[in-house]
Amino acid sequence: MVESASGVAPLTGAPQLTRKDFISDQDVRWCPGCGDYAILATVQRILPELGTPRENYVFVSGIGCSSRFPYYVNTYGLHTIHGRAPAIATGIKAANPKLEVWVVTGDGDALSIGGNHLIHALRRNVDIKILLFNNRIYGLTKGQYSPTSELGKKTKSSPHGSVDYPMNPLSLALGAEATFVARTVDTNPNHMKQVLMRAAHHKGSAFVEIFQNCIIFNDDAFKFVTDRQTRDDNAVILEQGKPLIFGKDKNKGIHLKGIKPEIVTIGENGVTEADLLVHNESEQEPHYAFLLSRFEAPQFPVPLGVFRAVSKPTYDQMLGQQIKTVMEKAPGDMKKLLHGPETWEVI
Repeated sequence: MVESASGVAPLTGAPQLTRKDFISDQDVRWCPGCGDYAILATVQRILPELGTPRENYVFVSGIGCSSRFPYYVNTYGLHTIHGRAPAIATGIKAANPKLEVWVVTGDGDALSIGGNHLIHALRRNVDIKILLFNNRIYGLTKGQYSPTSELGKKTKSSPHGSVDYPMNPLSLALGAEATFVARTVDTNPNHMKQVLMRAAHHKGSAFVEIFQNCIIFNDDAFKFVTDRQTRDDNAVILEQGKPLIFGKDKNKGIHLKGIKPEIVTIGENGVTEADLLVHNESEQEPHYAFLLSRFEAPQFPVPLGVFRAVSKPTYDQMLGQQIKTVMEKAPGDMKKLLHGPETWEVI
């Protein structure tokens, strides 16, 4: 019997769900060509494979184009307030740990007004899945620069170029010690599916950055990893236990010289695969994953895949155990609480 993402086996004889079961009756209202369509389709494909009943899923979103997501998935969902989705998701998971809680957010929603909520959900290791759609722009409000926009970004609100340094979502997540951190891209549905399946099965805070194209206000922001002519030289696919090799001819790699990474060519100057950095997503300390998160094109290939996947007790598990322990030691008495010495009757 296949277990669900929550570890609870589905009922024997339960109907087999398909992608169609997770498609709602709502018209999808994103711009034609938006990367959100690919992400939605991939999520709808993986949900039936997880073996969890539809009524045990909750999708929570804040404000932004990505935040329309709960309307389009035929599960429970909440379209909440700007930046607060992680906090609301934490409450849902704490109240009912059996639910599979997913947060859908964008670079503006999560990293600007919602920055604190995101950090604390990750550091607490709440068992929720956070999908951050990063298009490096505010799309819903028509094209202002966002926390991830590059320095000098020209928009309607910054016609002379932004003077803000961009945030790195993965570095932030790793700094908060999220137990699962990954990155994928909307143009590679197979890779996206693999990453999202890994996130779904992870127990604890799972943070996935998805490079997502905004065709209207920031088209081709990630062309360096989506264009067929350039992507092989500008991206490295992370595979557990395998050396970091990339390039059209698979002859380039990452070598660690002291504490500094450098690009080398296999076969030149005596370099072999044995000299390359080997990917280890299960490293308990986040320093290795943080190093990878700093790779940016064109200086280094951009890593795609799972950066970190480690285990530790989750917030909801520890909270539930604490409540159980306290209740066993001192069972609650509502009458005594309401009529105790710390209450007053107001007439």
